[in-house]
Amino acid sequence: MAPYASDDTTSGRRKAVRYVVPVTVVGVAAATIGLVPALADSGDPDLPKITAQQLIEKIAASDVEQLSGTVKITTDLGLPDLGGLAGSLASAGGGAGGSGDGSSADPSARLTELASGTHTLRIAADGPDRQKVSLLEKAAEYSVIHNGTDVWGYDSATDEVYHSKSPEGADAHGKENGKTGAEQAPTPKEFADQALKAVDGTTSVTVDGTVHVAGRDAYKLLVKPKDADSTVGAISIAVDAKTGLPLKFTLTPKSGGAAVVDAGFTQVHFAKPAASTFDFTPPKGAKVTEGDDAGHSAAGKDKGGAGLPGGEGLGGLDGLKVLGDGWDSIATFDTGSGSGLPSASASSGSEAGAFGDLLGSFGDKATGKFGSGTVFSTRLVNALITEDGKVYAGAVTKDALVKAADAAAKK
Repeated sequence: MAPYASDDTTSGRRKAVRYVVPVTVVGVAAATIGLVPALADSGDPDLPKITAQQLIEKIAASDVEQLSGTVKITTDLGLPDLGGLAGSLASAGGGAGGSGDGSSADPSARLTELASGTHTLRIAADGPDRQKVSLLEKAAEYSVIHNGTDVWGYDSATDEVYHSKSPEGADAHGKENGKTGAEQAPTPKEFADQALKAVDGTTSVTVDGTVHVAGRDAYKLLVKPKDADSTVGAISIAVDAKTGLPLKFTLTPKSGGAAVVDAGFTQVHFAKPAASTFDFTPPKGAKVTEGDDAGHSAAGKDKGGAGLPGGEGLGGLDGLKVLGDGWDSIATFDTGSGSGLPSASASSGSEAGAFGDLLGSFGDKATGKFGSGTVFSTRLVNALITEDGKVYAGAVTKDALVKAADAAAKK
């Protein structure tokens, strides 16, 4: 299939850095918008002509609030399977969501499992106040349910329940028009929204044909960065021709190989789900953990959604700064530890220590004007942790991180 042509007309600049999966930075800036009308290939849906500009506007105007369906998500950062370890870390004392409540039903802990491997999610939504996301497992199911002011997490394997309150019309942190953890589920729409929030002139965006997704006719939007320091190769978004809803999101690294993130509907229906879908009563005998405040709900306390793909990532960290903009954005903050990652020996064999040793096993030493440190790499994201406890992370090359650390050291 031949990609549609583009005259790469610039569409303004907006700065943003977003985190697509836990412990992952995808600083996305898209797009010099292609304005040449698209033509459909004979083997794919025969859809009306559309430009990349019009397709992005179609996504922005999409008002789908009621749907149900199944999403398959595969994340391949080149990391080991973090499922069990991530849950143990959170339960042991703060983990991904920082709650420290020790509940296996805490969404900020459990949904970190989506950071690696292939998972199936069952999703339902009925407006801004009712959503349900279920992570389907071999012999169990984990669900996050948002119904009005209640946010529930339920782990059928352990029969544990996590409950918190979210003010009507606000997110778990009380921010108006925000999103609860269920609303931030890793759907193609959430991924696409994060990518397209950073539209600027550093990227080529074109319409790249048409495709069938979950039985629906869709256009394909292709986003490619131009920044040499970016590790992002391309982002492909399949957009429902009728509703404008993103149905599939695929992010491939510049290094090639399998997609880093591939999330798409395998089934989708736009009828209103039954009201009973969002009803939840803790099973008799289940262990129930109450969040001590709204910030302990599914969005992750003081993490801005760090425990959920599609959340604001590290946005809640004190002192977090963003260096640069567009594809080469780098997030930096000071841990204040000055002692690097924890080790098992230093942590009496704790899960946190084991996690530190696991990271250390694939870290590379780095030196520069900033001193010395260790660079931890995935197929998309690199992170430099200096010996004095400063962190530089982004979807950029190792050299870009060292340059950023050197520049900061001069100040």
